[in-house]
Amino acid sequence: MNIVILDGHTENPGDLSWAGLEALGRLTVYDRTPKDPEEIIRRIGQAEVVYTNKTPLTEEIFARCPSIRFVGVLATGYNVVDVAAARRRGIPVSNIPAYGTEAVAQAAMALLLEICNQVGHHSQAVQEGRWSSCPDFCFWDTPLMELAGKTLGIVGFGRIGQAMARLGRAFGMEVLATGSRPTEAGRALAQYVSLDELLARADVVSLHCPLFPETERMINRDSLAKMKDGVILLNTGRGQLICEPALAEALHSGKVRAAGLDVLSQEPPAADNPLLSAPNCFITPHIAWAPRETRQRLMDIAVDNLRAFLAGSPIHVVNP
Repeated sequence: MNIVILDGHTENPGDLSWAGLEALGRLTVYDRTPKDPEEIIRRIGQAEVVYTNKTPLTEEIFARCPSIRFVGVLATGYNVVDVAAARRRGIPVSNIPAYGTEAVAQAAMALLLEICNQVGHHSQAVQEGRWSSCPDFCFWDTPLMELAGKTLGIVGFGRIGQAMARLGRAFGMEVLATGSRPTEAGRALAQYVSLDELLARADVVSLHCPLFPETERMINRDSLAKMKDGVILLNTGRGQLICEPALAEALHSGKVRAAGLDVLSQEPPAADNPLLSAPNCFITPHIAWAPRETRQRLMDIAVDNLRAFLAGSPIHVVNP
């Protein structure tokens, strides 16, 4: 069996092993594949199994690559695959669910703590000699913030949202949540409220909801106006949840005290993205999912998905 990975570098830049997939067939790994249909088709060739992360698999590609029997997505999101086209051809598409829960919540909290304590800034100030030249025994030049007693509002209360709630509670925060399917487990961690109430009450708003038409640009001028003055906004979900010009305006005006973002609407961002020059905007390059342990878990699930398909009982299928 021929197996092709079209864009394996982000999953495995060299610190993991592809041995699990190599044991199941003849494996070809491309670090990156241009989003050119002709090149994608050439690289797939006669492969029966195709893995992709961000390389698009369209109706045209399925039509011109009739050997494909199984598609694995090296991520949870699968919008790069035309799942309807795959379904019509009897090709199961399996994704990787729930592999990064703790890592993504940890990254969201890391962004929040950086905003509150400005560790990077003050460490750099020490290296520059500013503490050494200070007349006092301590030195800081930005406002610092304590989380205990503040209200954390979590938009999207699935696995990651609930993991974030546990971290917030550990810091003594009151937790509000909004989600489409309230559960008893969720109620044990947070008070479920409407989105409008959450925006009005929260000192920190953290986005953990999926990207759907109804959630695209849900953070916009209108929703920002409903928030407290000086609110902190976190996004480790999808960049398209936020109207970036509106957030940039709110950061410049001080309506939003700070934003901590691991995702943007375009990745990598264009040089003119307004958030790159907005004050108090902390941006990491889509790395919340990237700890080695998390990527190893993703790898293990990717191997399990293919084993299950070969055994005749595919799992994690998104186009049944």
